[in-house]
Amino acid sequence: MRHLKARLITHYLLLVYNAAVMRKVFMIVTCALVVSAAAQQAAPPKQTPPVKVNVLNVCAPTDAEQKEISTALATIPRRPQFSADFEVARGHSALEGSSSDWVRIRRDFAGGPFSVGQFLFSSDAQVSRETVVLVSKEAKGVTQIALEDEATAPVTASALLSTNTPVNRISLERFGKAHLVLARCPEGDQSKYEPLFGTASEIMAAYRTASGAREVVPAELGRLSLGIGPGYRPPRVKPMGKK
Repeated sequence: MRHLKARLITHYLLLVYNAAVMRKVFMIVTCALVVSAAAQQAAPPKQTPPVKVNVLNVCAPTDAEQKEISTALATIPRRPQFSADFEVARGHSALEGSSSDWVRIRRDFAGGPFSVGQFLFSSDAQVSRETVVLVSKEAKGVTQIALEDEATAPVTASALLSTNTPVNRISLERFGKAHLVLARCPEGDQSKYEPLFGTASEIMAAYRTASGAREVVPAELGRLSLGIGPGYRPPRVKPMGKK
C-alpha cells in the first residue's frame, strides 16, 4: 500500500512538472511567433529596382554634345605612330539568316592618349562597312571613339577601300554616361554638323592608310573565300602517299 501511494505521488509530481514545462514552452513559442509577426510587419516591402532607359538623339545632338564630340575628335592624332605589335583577324559570322565576312586589323599605339587602334571591314549581302575604333588610355571621360562609313550598293572591298567614303556615324563611349552618337539622318537639316562629319572622314582616311587596310583587307578576304586556314586542304588535291 505504501509502495502504491509512493508511485501515485511520483506520477502526480511528474504530471505537475510536465505541465509546468509545457506551459513554459508554450509561452516561449507564443512570444517567438509574436516577435516574428511584428518583425514581418515592420520590414518594408521589397521594391523592384527602377529600369532606366536612355534615349539617344543621334540626329540632332545639343550644342554641348556637339562640343564634346568636337573635343574628342581633336584628341585623335592624324598621323598615328604605331608600335611593332599588331594583329590581323578574319572571319565569317552568321546571325538570324544573314551572314558577313570581316577582317580586323589591330595596332598598338607607341604613345599618346590612345592605347589601341582598330580598323574593321565587314561585308554582307546588303552593305559593306568600314569602322575605326580608338581605345583611350583613360578610364574616365571618353573611353572609346568609333567612326563608321558604309556603302549599300554592290561594291568590292578593293573599290570601297580605294575611295574616301564619308563617315556617317560618330560614337563616343563615355564612362558612367550613355553613349554620345551623331549619325546621318535622311530627314531634317544636318548642315551644321558637316564640320564634325568632315573631321571624322579625314580621320577615317588617315587610319585606313596607316593600318594598311587597302592591302591587308582584300588579301585576307581572298583567303577567307578559299577557306584557307588551320587544317585546310585545297579541294581536288590528294595527299601524297608514302613510297
